Amino acid sequence: MSPSLLTWLSGSVLLLGAGVLTTLLPRLHSRRRDRLVAWSTARAAIDSATVSRDAATTPVPEADGLLARAERLAADDGGVTAAREAAGYARRADELWQARR
Repeated sequence: MSPSLLTWLSGSVLLLGAGVLTTLLPRLHSRRRDRLVAWSTARAAIDSATVSRDAATTPVPEADGLLARAERLAADDGGVTAAREAAGYARRADELWQARR
């Protein structure tokens, strides 16, 4: 194998590797950021629902069930879809408790 061919092959492999890294790293970073933001939103919704539950004067069994579901999802620490689901349950529970005040 001639030195020129070896240089071209090495350069091609390095260029291909750089291209793959350039494509994958931003995607991985974006997915991680989206997951962190989704769980932050879900935890804020759960905290808000908890405050509404504590301030409610009458018990709302449906809202209690929704908040329990949201807390279970948060404890399992799933992906973005689970975080959005947990936030939805918590928001609905919060709405139910606020409607009873």
